[in-house]
Amino acid sequence: MKIIKVKIAIPTENKKGLNDKVTEHFGRCNTFTFLNEKGELIEIIDNKSQLGLLPPQLLKKHGANVLLCKALGLKAFDLCKQLGIEVYISKAKTVKEIFEEWKNKKIKKANFENICKHGK
Repeated sequence: MKIIKVKIAIPTENKKGLNDKVTEHFGRCNTFTFLNEKGELIEIIDNKSQLGLLPPQLLKKHGANVLLCKALGLKAFDLCKQLGIEVYISKAKTVKEIFEEWKNKKIKKANFENICKHGK
């Protein structure tokens, strides 16, 4: 039986852990907060795209396979899909709130209808 580990990435404003605010748009965040499937803090990294490394690639490099965010563009969504990162969209304000929605299955899975169409 294969054990699948979940590593959740959330675009955040600072380095305040579970109390941090979720940024309005995925690619423009200051930091990414990573949680495990129990909602425990794993790490917080700066959003530094290096030498052409796009935010979804940065998340994958850090082992993320789930992204919880408020909004993202078509290009980022498509790249997440290609990299095997499941994307969920919510209006939750904090890391703790968006995680609770995901845990309780009260969050929408991203699709081409609920992502930002202007993001390319």
